[in-house]
Amino acid sequence: MLDTIGAGSAQKTAQLGWTGAVRFLHLAPRAFLPMRAAETITLVAGKGIEGDRYMIGNEEGFYSHKPEEGRQVTLFELETLVALKRDAGIELGPQEHRRNVTVEGVPLNHLVGRRFWLGEALLEATRLSVPCRHIEEITGKAIFDPLINRSGLNCKILQGGIVKVGDTVRNAA
Repeated sequence: MLDTIGAGSAQKTAQLGWTGAVRFLHLAPRAFLPMRAAETITLVAGKGIEGDRYMIGNEEGFYSHKPEEGRQVTLFELETLVALKRDAGIELGPQEHRRNVTVEGVPLNHLVGRRFWLGEALLEATRLSVPCRHIEEITGKAIFDPLINRSGLNCKILQGGIVKVGDTVRNAA
């Protein structure tokens, strides 16, 4: 939902207003191992997610030798799972899209460069996360093409904290 601010002025400024929820949490201990479901995850500012392969200083697996702040935690929309089933007839589970956090009601494509709260943690969205072609090998499903325009969101952890299934996701404005 977009709210306008300064309606009385000649120039109107739009501000994104939204609230979402955490639906699923997953950790990837290694690149080609199955994702592990979790009820809670711990985000560590400047490092990553405890137990995940991209935790800076503890990397293991595919691409892990390339630490990147934007890869510290990756979000994915539940709405995309619904759209893939509806539009492409592909049923993809939350563990199969290979992102750490599945959210609902969060406008991921509009958050690049913005800060927001994920449970207790403050994040800054750095870039959209385009799927790698090897996701088809991992899942055994032809999902790369239908997924390419429905990307996830890579985020830097500014303030760490615990994130639980059911936590709110809200803008930091």
